[in-house]
Amino acid sequence: MKMLAATNNKHKLEEISAILNKLNIEVISMQQAGIDLEVDETGKTFIDNALIKAREIARLTDMPVISDDSGLEVFALNNQPGVKSARYSGVDGDQKDMKNNEKLLKNLIDVPLEQRGARFCSVIAAVFPDGNEITAEGYVYGKIGYQAKGNNGFGYDPLFIVDGYDKTMAEIGSETKNMISHRANALKSFVQKLEIMIK
Repeated sequence: MKMLAATNNKHKLEEISAILNKLNIEVISMQQAGIDLEVDETGKTFIDNALIKAREIARLTDMPVISDDSGLEVFALNNQPGVKSARYSGVDGDQKDMKNNEKLLKNLIDVPLEQRGARFCSVIAAVFPDGNEITAEGYVYGKIGYQAKGNNGFGYDPLFIVDGYDKTMAEIGSETKNMISHRANALKSFVQKLEIMIK
């Protein structure tokens, strides 16, 4: 099966491809499909945004479209940054990840480690040419550290200390990350639902 990934984020594309390729699902990028579009994420939840992106791109192709919306929820901050994770600092471009992490650390400056619990959330949405839709959620739990560590991740990975690993998501390496991450867990759930749908 081939699926078109509704994302312009190369890191997400790499993760989705690496996980789904093992399941004999070939992931095509928007660039490969000749689609140049940035979809406005106007939803209030991860599910809203994932479906908005998948539906918008599905209108432009006759392929199944898969989309991800994901983010970080910090419990001491009332689950912020949440759906605004990518735009938390208001900065875009090369400095975005660094500025987002700086703002998060600033907002947690007086919070002790045992109260810095957090989770990454990923919602996978797929829209098929026949109009069928699938959504699946995945989570990974941990804590927010006091400083960035590791070079293997992106976004908030260098701050997120994964439960049971005592390392940040950016320290554990892509092979382990692709087995335990929120996106990996969402994709596992998605594939189970997909298998039921196509039987």
